[in-house]
Amino acid sequence: MQNDWIEAVNHILCLLFFLCYSYQFLYIPIAHWKKKAVAAPKKLHRYAVLICARNEERVLPNLIESIHRQDYPKDLLHIFVAADNCTDHTAAVARTCGATVYERFDTRFIGKGYALEFLLNHIEKDFPDAFDGFFVFDADNLLKSDYISRMNETFSNGNDIVTSYRNSKNYADNWISAGYGLWFLRESVYLNRARENLGASCSVSGTGFLFSKEVLQKCSGWNFHLLTEDIEFSAHNIVQGRRIAFCTEAELYDEQPITFSQSWRQRLRWAKGYLQVFRKYGTKLIFGIFRGSFSCFDLCMNIMPAFLLSLAALVCNGIHLILCMLAGVPPLSALWSLLQVLFGGSLILFFLGLLTTITQWKHIRAKWWQKILYTFTFPIFMLTYLPISLQALFCRVQWKPIAHTSKKKIEDM
Repeated sequence: MQNDWIEAVNHILCLLFFLCYSYQFLYIPIAHWKKKAVAAPKKLHRYAVLICARNEERVLPNLIESIHRQDYPKDLLHIFVAADNCTDHTAAVARTCGATVYERFDTRFIGKGYALEFLLNHIEKDFPDAFDGFFVFDADNLLKSDYISRMNETFSNGNDIVTSYRNSKNYADNWISAGYGLWFLRESVYLNRARENLGASCSVSGTGFLFSKEVLQKCSGWNFHLLTEDIEFSAHNIVQGRRIAFCTEAELYDEQPITFSQSWRQRLRWAKGYLQVFRKYGTKLIFGIFRGSFSCFDLCMNIMPAFLLSLAALVCNGIHLILCMLAGVPPLSALWSLLQVLFGGSLILFFLGLLTTITQWKHIRAKWWQKILYTFTFPIFMLTYLPISLQALFCRVQWKPIAHTSKKKIEDM
């Protein structure tokens, strides 16, 4: 009898998880629907390229070089860099590479959201109404040569916000960078591509996105300062009824952390940021669901239930283990119950990782044996979110930069 309650709780949590996320399994075949041909671009738009960089002198030149090598007309692109609280030569390096640089020194308001606001305010003052749209990249990114042309096609088809296919430039470094890389590939293909095929709204994921000047005006400037400003931007626009499109042909390469301490710190910020976004937009998203917005439902599911249900499973099984020990009952049954929950979750994660690895095999920059090995380590990487999420509930989190050191250039991709 003493194990009946925890078995019932685990079954209920599994049922709730299934109810919340079973629709994403339908995304799998939808993601492979034949994509309709993109209409020829009606106009070659003028774009501002926004890069927020903090001590990024080692990687920033490679990004700017990949922008200069785009097959898009050079006179329609203007690169802007916010050298944000830099103590190295980021500003000088960016200027040498041909970028317009604004230096920011503010230790009170720290984070990418504040740096983007700072940069856009300067552009509005110095280049009023000069651009049709704004690209946002991180300093460690690299772009395929047709990236902007492809994004312009989607933008020209009436999409005011567009996100892109996010690949990894250091997938093969270790199981941590591969864990990130596999998740972002899965997000690109089995979330955003499926949403695009359904005509639903996608979500912006950190870097590699484009928005129009009209969107910026409707948002009254860039006012997104939470720890996950990308999700905040997505939530704000989705509750306003705007759709975020996805351009699967526009491929971007991103550098991922390679140490567990860096990864923990970054994902702790993301977990805390999700809580902040849900606190700010949760009510509006729920109202949007009742108004019939599938995109509000989809974003709501991606922000919160997995976080809460995973924590509930961890906490309940942990309590059961402690109660067994206090009662002098051998903890084997409690441990077995906890292992069953973790094993079930691991099987689902392994399936998602395996599916993504198989279908995106040619896109993954790694040796064949690394692709196979990191499919097995992917569930371990994802399960480390459990203690990270638990910590996010109780600790104060501040934005801290992640060091980028990869010297890879676009030709290396």
